[in-house]
Amino acid sequence: MPTKPYNLFSDHLKKIFGRRIHKISVDAGFSCPNRSGTRNLPGCLFCNPGGSGAIGIRQGLSVRDQLEDGKEVMTRKYKAHGFLAYFQPFSNTFAPVEKLRALYDEALAVEGVVGLAVGTRPDCISAQAMELLAHYAHKTYFWLELGLQSIHDTTLSAINRGHDYQTFLTAFGAARELGIQVCVHVILGLPGEDRAQMLATAEEMARLKVDGIKIHLLHILEDTPLADLYNAGRIQVMEQAEYISLAVDFIERLHPETLIHRLTGDGPRDQLLAPLWSLNKWEVINAIHDEFRLRNSCQGKLIAR
Repeated sequence: MPTKPYNLFSDHLKKIFGRRIHKISVDAGFSCPNRSGTRNLPGCLFCNPGGSGAIGIRQGLSVRDQLEDGKEVMTRKYKAHGFLAYFQPFSNTFAPVEKLRALYDEALAVEGVVGLAVGTRPDCISAQAMELLAHYAHKTYFWLELGLQSIHDTTLSAINRGHDYQTFLTAFGAARELGIQVCVHVILGLPGEDRAQMLATAEEMARLKVDGIKIHLLHILEDTPLADLYNAGRIQVMEQAEYISLAVDFIERLHPETLIHRLTGDGPRDQLLAPLWSLNKWEVINAIHDEFRLRNSCQGKLIAR
C-alpha cells in the first residue's frame, strides 16, 4: 500500500516546486459557445449565469489585479509561496489567439505566478489556440483543463453539453501530441447515469492514461436549468455515503499515475440547493480516505490489466 491512497495533485506541486503552490482563479471575461448565441442551446444544465467555478472571484478587475488580490488571500490563509493562474469560468480559449496570448502573458508577468491552468471545452480550441497552448506548455508549468463530464453521448445530450465524446477524444489527442498536460473534469451523479456508466468513465480515463482528473459531485445551484428539474422533483442527488463509496470505486479504476486534482465539488453556500452535505468538504474528503483504509485499497487497484 502507498503512503496515501491516491496520487494527490498538491503533493505533485510540492515535489515539483519544493514549496506550497496554490491556484488563484481568474475571470478573464470569456463567454462560452454553448451560451453565446452561436448554438441553439440554453447552455449546460448545471451552469449558472456566472459560469461554473466562479466562486470567490472579484469580477471586474483586470487579470493582474485579480491575481494580486488572490495572492494576498492565499498567502494569509494557506502560507502559499507560489501560484498558478487558473483561467476558470466559462471557456478560456473562446477568443482570438492574440487576445489569449495577451491575457496569459499578463498572468505570467505577476510576481510569484509560476504557471498557468486554462479551463475550456473540447469543442472550443482552434488549431491556432492549441498551438498557443503548446507554446505555454513548453515555456512554463502548464495545465489544460478540459470539461468532459461523461463519456456517454446520451448523457452529454441530456445535459445540453453541446458536443459528443469523439470531440473530446479529438481535442485530447491533439493536446497529447503537442506535449500538453491535460486535466479532465468529470461529474458523478449526472441525471440518467447509473453506477456502471460512471465507472465506465473511470475505466476509459484509465485507458487514456489521462495526466490529471477532477472529480466533481453533481450539485444543484440556484438559477440553473438543473435547479428547475430538481424543484420539480424530476431529479435527485446522491447521499453522502453513496458518493463516498462511488468516489472510491471510481479512483480504484483510474491509472495509478493520474494526478487527482479534486475529489468533490463545493458550490457557493448562498446558491447551493442540494446536496447540502457537500458544504462539509473536509468531512467528505476524510470519509473518502477512511473508506480507502477500510478497503485496504488505493488508486488503480482495480485497473484493467
